Amino acid sequence: MSTIALTHPSRPHVATSGFGARKLTRRGRLARLAMVLSLSIVLGAGFAMKASGGDSVAAQGAGVGKASYVSIVVAPGESLWSIAASAASSNGSSGDVRAMVDQIVSINSLQEPDVQAGQVLRLPA
Repeated sequence: MSTIALTHPSRPHVATSGFGARKLTRRGRLARLAMVLSLSIVLGAGFAMKASGGDSVAAQGAGVGKASYVSIVVAPGESLWSIAASAASSNGSSGDVRAMVDQIVSINSLQEPDVQAGQVLRLPA
């Protein structure tokens, strides 16, 4: 017995650049680059806003160029209302606790007014 090796000259081997993808045209590469750059900019801006904790929003609302804050750690059993009450009385303001709660929520970008023990909050100085 003898073996015969068959080749298919009508189907040449096509080189691909990975995962069976075909090469992109110049327009396709440009479109892909634009999408990646725009996505990077949007994600970077989102992370920057989240990291700042709303400083720019609080400063714009107060009309002050640079706001100053005091960082505290929430103790077990404390609520946002009790923290705001002690901050309002020690701040020397009119003692409006509701306004202080609103400021703390906006400064710390809280989605809800619940705080956990060990959470770090920034309070207006």
